[in-house]
Amino acid sequence: MNSHLLDKAIQYDKGDPRRIQHFLKVHEFAVLIGTCEEMPQDQLDILEAAAILHDIGIHAAEEKYGSAAGKFQELEGPAPARHILQEMGYDDAFIDRVCFLIAHHHTYDQVDGLDYQILLEADFLVNAYEESLSPDAIATVRDKLFKTASGRRLVDTIYQST
Repeated sequence: MNSHLLDKAIQYDKGDPRRIQHFLKVHEFAVLIGTCEEMPQDQLDILEAAAILHDIGIHAAEEKYGSAAGKFQELEGPAPARHILQEMGYDDAFIDRVCFLIAHHHTYDQVDGLDYQILLEADFLVNAYEESLSPDAIATVRDKLFKTASGRRLVDTIYQST
């Protein structure tokens, strides 16, 4: 499943190595946290698809709004994700949940599931590095956002938070 979806996502973002590298890293952190948290396989499959496709709306957001801001990614991401997942034969419930996660991956309140929580944590682990966040900013987000034991352990280990 994931190798085919990864290939589709890479093709979708062809010529944009920064974005491809980003979703590959988010995917790996999501799988690591989900596995460590003993997430059931059906939920892990949804999480993996959402992690791969979470930023798929960036190009459309930049074209339509002149910005890659999170709120625009959330608006523009579900449609191409839905198209790709339907083309690949996923069922409606799976697609609906993945699209929900994509439409909320920059929304940090009202987190309604472990898949959602882990996607936020995995995305932050990568964004903190890519955006060169300060140790204070990382510590603040860690305390407010990170809920899983595995995610907290990773952010502490990677960024040496206290």
